[in-house]
Amino acid sequence: MTHRILVATSDPQRLAAFADSLKASPEIQVAWADSGAAALADVMKHPPLGVIVDENLPDMPGLELVRRLLPINAMINTAVISSLSDAAFHETSEGLGILARLSPVPTESQARGLLAQLKRLHVAAASGGTPPARA
Repeated sequence: MTHRILVATSDPQRLAAFADSLKASPEIQVAWADSGAAALADVMKHPPLGVIVDENLPDMPGLELVRRLLPINAMINTAVISSLSDAAFHETSEGLGILARLSPVPTESQARGLLAQLKRLHVAAASGGTPPARA
């Protein structure tokens, strides 16, 4: 089974190596959205395994996109690329259920870790289990 991860960014070149790390897993397909509006439209048509949101999109801040995803499907797993410290990010994003904060240029290690989290959550949801708590 193929799982789709949507990456919302206006700078796909910066995230190309990260996306390649995600696609190293044969069941993962990476899709791209160049704005928050494009990401919202995409999610409504193609529910993803997860959405990776860049800090700033041309039409809205990344956290605003996460807020707008919640009414569409509160169970969409999100990760946000952010230059904030972990503490500042937690304070700013508290209550949004974000799975992870990624560095401004996410690493291969971050891709593997995020993918492992997404797969665990997917398996837990598919088996009717309780997924691990999120922020």
